[in-house]
Amino acid sequence: MTPVQEERRTPAPGRSHVRHRVAALAALVGMITYLDRTCISVTAPNMMKDLGLTQIQMSFVFSAFTLAYAMFEIPSGWWGDRVGTRRVLTRIVTWWSTFTMLTGTAWSYASLLVTRFLFGAGEAGCWPNVTRTFSRWFPLAERGTAQGIFFMGAHLVGGFTPLLVTVMLGHMSWRLLFAIFGSVGFVWAVFWHYWFRDEPAQHAAVRAGELEWIEKGRMIEAGDRDSGTPWKALLANRTAVLICLMYFTQAYGFNFYVTWLPTYLKNVRGFASVSLGLFAGLPLALSVLADLFGGITTDRLTRRFGLRIGRATVGAGALLAAGGCLMAGTFTANPYASAVLIALGGAAANFMLPAAWGSCIDLGGRHAGTLSGAMNTSGQIGGVLSPMIVGLSVQWFGSWSAPLYLTAALYVAGAICWGWIDPSRRSV
Repeated sequence: MTPVQEERRTPAPGRSHVRHRVAALAALVGMITYLDRTCISVTAPNMMKDLGLTQIQMSFVFSAFTLAYAMFEIPSGWWGDRVGTRRVLTRIVTWWSTFTMLTGTAWSYASLLVTRFLFGAGEAGCWPNVTRTFSRWFPLAERGTAQGIFFMGAHLVGGFTPLLVTVMLGHMSWRLLFAIFGSVGFVWAVFWHYWFRDEPAQHAAVRAGELEWIEKGRMIEAGDRDSGTPWKALLANRTAVLICLMYFTQAYGFNFYVTWLPTYLKNVRGFASVSLGLFAGLPLALSVLADLFGGITTDRLTRRFGLRIGRATVGAGALLAAGGCLMAGTFTANPYASAVLIALGGAAANFMLPAAWGSCIDLGGRHAGTLSGAMNTSGQIGGVLSPMIVGLSVQWFGSWSAPLYLTAALYVAGAICWGWIDPSRRSV
């Protein structure tokens, strides 16, 4: 063992806060994912015009990203469990940043479809690997809050992106915009690979007090990288299956917000220009507070009442509120009231994200990356279907009401799933 390795394995005495910097870096990569992912919902009209795409073709472009994202979630999450998230997240961010830039070079429907598919394949596994990182760097009592900070960063930028893109498109082409946005991820990837370590004990800046706090509260298991993934145990665990079904409903609804919401607000509610950018970004802007307080709430309830109540109460209540707000917003005639209610529905659905991803750590243990990858895969199946079903429903029925009421009903179904979810019943 080299002196450098020995130094990293022997933490200095006292208490450090390196895990907080890990959370900050995770929040930053969450921001970058939404910067690159959300901008296409606003550039879509310009892209459709320049490339001669129909509304149905654009819906398949939206879904190409989500399809690839779903296909590669579990392999990327499993890979992080096996080799560590330092290497895997570096690869993920570098890959998706490359294909974000290449989106601006698309010259036809086919080239755009392929590029967005490869973009989705590259971004797949980012969130499961962040969850895996939290499982190693945060004790049980802090995981919900850590997840909340991560989602807060992602949704902060996601809420701001529509307005930013609207302004930027007034000064440049959509092609240049994708080149600028794609370049940001490379900087993050270089710093992450240089600074981060897979285990707190391997980081030179982690002192004995912080290391003890983390290891005491994270329920350490032996054989983190050498044990095989217990697929049968995961598939036989009721909570694992229900978490996946629940997340399908949440992601189905979320993908409406990041794909077709600007079009709905423009064509149905009559918003334009700056007001369109503001209200299109409002769901994610409101989600910034929902993410943070959702994480704090689930951690506090967990400490007081246990894992099941701490996670399930937040999850079920949030999705019930989301379904009610979205249904009311669709029914309301006033465009401003409608936009606000729909935005509140999106924020409510995101309030439960820390509880859902925290449950994956609680239930999955050393296989948190794989389980969260499975949950997110189920969610992305909903994400694949959402843009297509919304686009086809509008074409078939000549109305936006039917697909929005369906989304609200799915939120309620997700809330029902939480009634049987118990993260304390680990089988892996």
